[in-house]
Amino acid sequence: MNDLHVSWDQYNTLVERLALEVHESGIEFNQIICIARGGMRVGDVLSRIFHLPLAIISTHSYSAEGGTQRGELIIAEHMTMTSPRLGDQVLLVDDMVDSGHTLDLVARTLPQRFHNIALCQTAVLWWKACSVVAPDFHVEYLPDNPWIHQPFEIYDTLRPADLRARLGGA
Repeated sequence: MNDLHVSWDQYNTLVERLALEVHESGIEFNQIICIARGGMRVGDVLSRIFHLPLAIISTHSYSAEGGTQRGELIIAEHMTMTSPRLGDQVLLVDDMVDSGHTLDLVARTLPQRFHNIALCQTAVLWWKACSVVAPDFHVEYLPDNPWIHQPFEIYDTLRPADLRARLGGA
């Protein structure tokens, strides 16, 4: 299993490819829901491209060992939305489906918690072979389950005191 290092340009291209795949499906979604944190950038861009309201649901499971070990999955009780009412044709997005437990549980839970949801499909940039669930839309299938290093992960360890040196003494 090799690590996969992704640049900002590669990341942005993946998001655009995902948008095109969703568009070409012909399905008329009326709501984007992103899973925070990983799905927030993907959800934001898809919301802008499709001109659809964005909702954010937070989950948390990776915490031990510097965010590399999965713990108990916690799904937030409430969802933040930019529209007064949740749409009924939902595209649930995240950056990847790794174990699949988060995407599967959130996708199954949303229609139970929000009874107006008639359709809930899933979209991710990366689908790892080790996942227990297959997303409805994906850009890259990863049969060897690499650890993915995304371009924004630098901010996981960057602290305010480090900014002056990073910005060249600015």
